[in-house]
Amino acid sequence: MILDLRDNLGGSLYEAVNIVNLFIPKGKEVVSTKGKVAEWNKTYSTLNNPIDTEIPLAILTSGSSASASEIVAGSLQDYDRAVLVGQKTFGKGLVQTTRQLAYNAQLKVTTAKYYIPSGRCIQAMDYEHRKSDGTVSKFPDSLKREFKTKGGRKVYDGAGLDPDVAIEPATFTSAVIELVNSGLVFEYASKYCSEHPNPSSMKNFRLTDQEYQKFVGWVSEQKFTYASELDQKADELIASAKREKYFDDLQQQFAELKAKVEQNKKTALDRNKPELMHILEQEIAFHYQLSKGQVEVMHGRDQELIQASKVLNDEATYRKILSKE
Repeated sequence: MILDLRDNLGGSLYEAVNIVNLFIPKGKEVVSTKGKVAEWNKTYSTLNNPIDTEIPLAILTSGSSASASEIVAGSLQDYDRAVLVGQKTFGKGLVQTTRQLAYNAQLKVTTAKYYIPSGRCIQAMDYEHRKSDGTVSKFPDSLKREFKTKGGRKVYDGAGLDPDVAIEPATFTSAVIELVNSGLVFEYASKYCSEHPNPSSMKNFRLTDQEYQKFVGWVSEQKFTYASELDQKADELIASAKREKYFDDLQQQFAELKAKVEQNKKTALDRNKPELMHILEQEIAFHYQLSKGQVEVMHGRDQELIQASKVLNDEATYRKILSKE
């Protein structure tokens, strides 16, 4: 079984405990909260008999897996009940409580920290030791402490959850990121779905090259523009040249550079075709069949899912990961 907690920002603490309870026995601690005031010290344990304590289990995580989803993944990791596959999680281990104020206002106050069964806290940002400008940073490696899972595996606090099987996250260019953030991929997916019938299954759904070029043409009609990282670097270089009084001598070269950057941006959708096709196919699949469609269209292309399946189908590897080194 695979639980996909990637980009899961959390939710109900009680439901997190209930999910863990599906796979571990009744009466086991899942998470505790500890604060400076004793009334905020609480322990949450499983209350029911589990559904299955033996089925091989993998959990997919990402840098945006946070809070309650980290409690699920971390608790099952601490009990050596699941293999975590993907990337290090976000590291949100703080408990917030709202206090009623006058004039129907509320104040959210941090009252405690979450601790999972091994005793570690998953909080990554160190708010207690701010920099002189008020900003915060993550806990340094020197302050991270070692803990042990039920079976004796080494795990660490202060930085979210480390996956048992690490996979490099997909990276995208500024063109892809800006296009997705603009909402144009969403709009085109809606347009596409209104013009094409809903497939019975999304497993074999793939856009043709001709369909992708229609998308590129439509984006061009929307006057899509964006500031690339190269744009920003060129502007910084020009500003530096002006400060150092080199700009007049290099003005022509800078103009040529900016022109080449702009020309480069015009072909960005063609150069990022594989990534954008996958993203557009996922968006179309979601429009047609919601999450079910998204999962189906990524079948065979989702690296975390592929790796998790390999681990679960190889009992020796699965047991080795969960055993003490």
